[in-house]
Formats: sequence, C-alpha cells, structure tokens
Amino acid sequence: MVVLRMSSLVKWILILLGLISVIANIVIVCLYSGRLPKCSSKPHHVFKGKHNERSAVFADLSAEEYLQVRDYMSNQKDLDISVNALTKPSGNFLFLIDVLLPRKADALGYLDNNKPKPVREATAVVFYGTLGHIKEYVVGPLPNPTYHRDVTVERYKEELPINARTVTIGEYALIFKFINEEVFTKLGKIVKESFDVSKEKTLNCFEGMPRGVKSGERQTWISFFRDLSGMYIHPVGLEVLINHESTNASLWSVKRLLYNGQYFDSVEDLIKQYDDGKVTKIVYKPVQNYASLKPKIKPTGLSPQQFYAQGKRFSVKNNHVMYLEWSFAFGLSSLTGMRVFDVRFKGERIAYEVSVQEAMSVYGSITPGMILTKFLDSSIGIGRFAHELVRGVDCPYAATYIDTFRYIDVSAPHRFRNSICLFEHNTGRPLRRHFSDFFSNSYGGMVNSALVFRTITAIGNYDYLWDFIFYQSGSVETKVHATGYISSSFNVDGNLKYGHQVAENTIGNIHTHFINFKVDLDVLGVENVFQTKDMKFMNVSLPWMPERYAMVPQLVEAQLKTEKEAALRYDTKTPRYLHIASNRTNRWGHQRSYRLQVVSFTGDSLPETEPEEKSMSWARYKVAITKHKDSEQTSSSLYSQNNMWTPAVDFSKYIEDDESIENQDLVAWVTTGFLHIPHAEDIPNTVTVGNGGGVILRPHNYFDEDPSIHSPDGVYISPGSEGNCENNKMACLAEDACSPVIEPFTYSGFEGTIKFEE
Repeated sequence: MVVLRMSSLVKWILILLGLISVIANIVIVCLYSGRLPKCSSKPHHVFKGKHNERSAVFADLSAEEYLQVRDYMSNQKDLDISVNALTKPSGNFLFLIDVLLPRKADALGYLDNNKPKPVREATAVVFYGTLGHIKEYVVGPLPNPTYHRDVTVERYKEELPINARTVTIGEYALIFKFINEEVFTKLGKIVKESFDVSKEKTLNCFEGMPRGVKSGERQTWISFFRDLSGMYIHPVGLEVLINHESTNASLWSVKRLLYNGQYFDSVEDLIKQYDDGKVTKIVYKPVQNYASLKPKIKPTGLSPQQFYAQGKRFSVKNNHVMYLEWSFAFGLSSLTGMRVFDVRFKGERIAYEVSVQEAMSVYGSITPGMILTKFLDSSIGIGRFAHELVRGVDCPYAATYIDTFRYIDVSAPHRFRNSICLFEHNTGRPLRRHFSDFFSNSYGGMVNSALVFRTITAIGNYDYLWDFIFYQSGSVETKVHATGYISSSFNVDGNLKYGHQVAENTIGNIHTHFINFKVDLDVLGVENVFQTKDMKFMNVSLPWMPERYAMVPQLVEAQLKTEKEAALRYDTKTPRYLHIASNRTNRWGHQRSYRLQVVSFTGDSLPETEPEEKSMSWARYKVAITKHKDSEQTSSSLYSQNNMWTPAVDFSKYIEDDESIENQDLVAWVTTGFLHIPHAEDIPNTVTVGNGGGVILRPHNYFDEDPSIHSPDGVYISPGSEGNCENNKMACLAEDACSPVIEPFTYSGFEGTIKFEE
C-alpha cells in the first residue's frame, strides 16, 4: 500500500514538472520570437570618396610629439628650462606646447596642387622668471626636432614682460601657502568666529582679473567662499588684495582687506578694529548647500534615446571626418578651443578655417573682487579645460567619442578621454516640408538630420558647450551655450545695483558674455568680395494705376571695399545680410556666396575710453572683415588677461591699415554672446536655454537650388501611395527596426583635473 502511494506521488510530480517545462518553453519561445535583431554597427551608407590623409597638416600634436618637443627643449642647456609643473615663478618654466599651423598658402598648395607637405612644427612658450620675460619658440621638424627659433618679437613686435604670464600651478601653490600663513593663521580668531575656519576646515579662493590697474602690476583681489561643492555661490564676505608682482614669493604682501563691506589697510588693522568692536561682525551659521547638483529626487526612468538603425552615416579617421556630402579636418587648441579646417560640401571647399577665438566677460559689482573683473578665457586656456564628456548627458549615448592630448602647465602631456563627441542628430523639426491642399494634393518633406561636432569646456565656474553643426542644406552653424555656476559676491550695501539676490547674503553679479569666432571662408577660391544686402520701403507708382502709389520693400545691395568700411560695429545699425562672395555666378546670374547670419544677444561692449578695452577690441564689432594674413592668426592672445593695458594682440590694429578687401582672401571675425542678469533660477546652475549665440554660414545663390533635394532622407507622399516605401522610408520603418547595441557606461573625467601638489 505504501509502495503504491509512493508510485502515485512520483507520477504526479513528473506530470507537474512536465507541465512546468512546457509552459516555460512556450514563454521562452514567445519572448525570443518577438525580440528585435541587433542594429548593425556597419553603415549601410556608402561614403563618397575617401578620408583625406593630407588633413594631418592641421592635426593636434600627438602624445609622442609633445614629449619629443618637451625633451628637446629641456635638453638645451643654454635655455635652462624646467618642465616641473610646480616650478616657482622665479624659475624658467616650459608652460605650453602646441602645434604651429602651417602658412595658409603652403597648406593649400599641399592640399590642392600636390606641392610639398609643410614642415610640421610646434610652438613652445617659456616663462623666464630668472630673466623677467616670456619667450615663444618655433620647434621642429616633427617628429624628432633638431632646431628651435625665438619668434617672440617677430610675432608681437616687442618683448613680452614676465608679468603678462598666466598664473601657473606653481604660482598658485605659493599663493595658497601665502594666504594660509599671512591671512588665515594671523586672522585665526576672526575666521573661526565668522566662517568656522580651522585646521580641518578652510575656505576656497576665487580671483578677480585683471591683476591690477596698469601694466607691470600683479595685484590680485581674492574673494573667499565656503568649502562646498558649487563654492561660487557661497561667498562669505572676506576679500584680500595680495601683491605678487615679484617672482620672489618672499617679497609678496597683503595690500588691503575687505570684511563685511569694510576696508582695512592690513591684517593687523582688521584684527585691532575687530577686537575694539569697530567692525560689524559676520556671525557664522551653517547653511544647506543650495549649490549642490545632486538630484533632490531619486532619478527614475530614462529620457528618449537615439540610435542608428542602419549604422552611422559619418566616419572619423585620425583628425578627418566625412558625413554625407560634408568633409572636414578638426583640432582642439589648448588656448582657443574648437576649430575645423578645409570644410568641404560636395567636394568644394567652403571654409579654410572656422574656429573659436576668445570668450570674454565683464562684471559689475561694488565689491573689489568683481568690480574690475574682466575675464579673457583664452589667457587661461579654453581648450585646456575640455574634460571627458558624460555619455548620454553631454552628448547622446550612442555618439562617437574622441580622445585629445594637451600640454599646458603640466610636466607631461595629459590625455583627456572622450573630450570631443560627434553624432548625427534629428533636430525634431523638418528641414523643409509642404502639404499641398489646393488643386493637387501631395506632401513633401525632409527630416532635419545634421552632424554635430561638440566639446564642452569647464573654465572655472562656467561651462561652455561648443557646437559645429553641419546641415544637409549646405549650411554650417557654429554656436555656444553657457551653463555652470554664476559668479557671486557677498551682499553689502549698494550691491543690488549690480545684480539680484539669489541666496542668503549672495548677489548674482551682472555680466556680459562676448564670444569671438574666426571664419575664413573661401568661396570658390581665395579671391572673394564682401557684400551686404538689406531692404528699404520705396514709394512706387503702380504700373496699371500710375496716379496711385504704394510703399513697397526693395532690395538694397552694396559691396564694401576696405577693412574700415567692413568693420561693422555693434553700436551702429548693420545690414541684415552679410556675404562673402565669389565673382563667379550661379545658373541665374547671381554671384555665388555664403551668408554670415549672426545670432547674438550681447550687452554693451566696454567703452573704448577704458584702458583695458584694447585687449578686447574685437568685441566692438558684430562682424569685421580683414584681408587674410598669416601674421594675424588670432584676435586675442595668451597674454591679454594679465597685460590688458598693453596687449600683445590688439585686434583693432588689424583694421587700422584699411587694406582693400576686393578680390582678396577674406577672413570674417564674428562676435556673438548675451547679457546675463542673474536671477533666482540660476541657482544652483545656469541652464543652456536662451543663454548662447553663434553664427550660421548659409549658402546664398551658391547653388542653383537647395542641395538637400538630393538627400536620401527626402519623403514624398501622393494620394494612393501612403503606404509605399519607394519615396517614403517612414512607411517601412517597422521592417528596419532593430535593437541598439548599448556600450557600457564609463567615466574617467576626474583624471585630468588640476593638482596643486606633487
């Protein structure tokens, strides 16, 4: 009886297991039968032409080339150069190594006419603390350099004084040590009671610039902020002016102090008046870190993602990119940032160079740390601070990411992983479309899918997003957006004239953002003219009713002949259409040209009566057209920030000689930007929406028709063909659906941050 019961139990267990197995197999089959195939990583798109290996003439230096230049320079015993990043100002320090771009004529000869390849060379910048000046050297040839040549006077027409140099990591280390010993230690009681400073808890520094009020000075107002993430919006009300003109740090001194809106001649003066009760004391109290960017709610879900159903339609090889009808070379300068070269559409060169030149801000405040502040970011290094981009946030997850190498204020070249991204982007609105409702019915349209070339530079408190966008209509857009933290000052009497209160005791200071781009258009060659077009209303007699008149808009055209005529200032009305044109015509008899369409919301530029204005004279002009010269490579310089009063490069001098710009190789210098009046919504961070500007390079009679009509992305629907895939790939999208291949998330961005100690 027991045996029979056991057999029956085993039988039912086996039946149950069999049912479970059948059900499980059905579930598995259902799941996998509906699973999409993986998207192909190989592009379906067939590229026209091949990557141009000659684009390497514009390539940034490799890590090996940086090391070769560094070692060559350090081995020149007569130069007596240190490559230690903590070299003191009194030493001789190899601060910067960067590629030296070839002369334009040499590059074009090599690219177009099979002339010899230009010699590859580098620029090396040395701060000579022992001699009191700065030198720039050309080093070459690369690889394996064998010569160097001092080109300082050749480039700048004068020697460069040592106090025009950027503050190096070695100098910062000494400044921090000086502040700790000469300020915090001596003000121990005050900084403890006011800011809770101790051996374990300190304050952070933020500098005002320029460092003084005349050439030769190196006196910096340093403002102090709570040691919290997002310190820039946590001012505490203490500012100190230090004199560090001497390259000998033992001669540095404290010149003035500001505590809670009251000035003091020395540390001792502040201590005495504080102890005597003659000072309105700041009483420390902890605050919530309203500057933190940690999400206040738990992140849930995912935002929409893009992927490539048929592979990527662009290709990157070394420093060369191909995308549909576009091709270009690229680079990332430590000083000026993003740049592209030899930009071609349908095989024709549109631009020789499009590049970022300078980012400048002028601040307003009643407190000394901000009242004179005028930042010129290329003097610190715009491209220097292009760190790793966060996949899925800074760029689409599926973007292509590119590493860069830099040598600036370091001991060895640094690799910045994934610091450039490249992706094709559906803008979410059609490039063109029309629905025909009258007489005949049809729909024709095209998705606005464009290639985006991007980097992001985090320069102190601000982050700038730099985009070069290539559209299928033959247009190129160069634009910038600002985000990051605003600069702020402690709220003292009178400061509300210079901004809004955005947090407790915190004023967001009014400031301008001016961005300068270099646009070297070559429209069907290097012999171009500059034209303007606009409109005016004319009182016109009606042909069929001569006695009646009407105000009718009419085209107004002009061709500007000299550099001064073509220096279009922001404080005057400028024509709305600005063109670099060829003398060749399209099918309809119009000169083929590219239009410069500037998108800008700038504030007023600094008045020319101010002595610092010469260092930013490019900001006077919405657009300035000059004749190309290899000696006029940039609109600003590494030395502008710390010698604003006698700048090494004064852009206005490019225009003073008033050369002819008719049938010449022309360069457009374009200034854009926006006025920023900080407000509560800038806490914790400024958003990119509405905070930017740029310039669009648009074909204007360059073609005989819109070139995008030849794009494979066009869609056409006529009655009865709604589901036909022949002229409408969207109708068969389900057939091409696939599952994207997701690469693992990685981030190494903190590897390249500045260290102030060994």
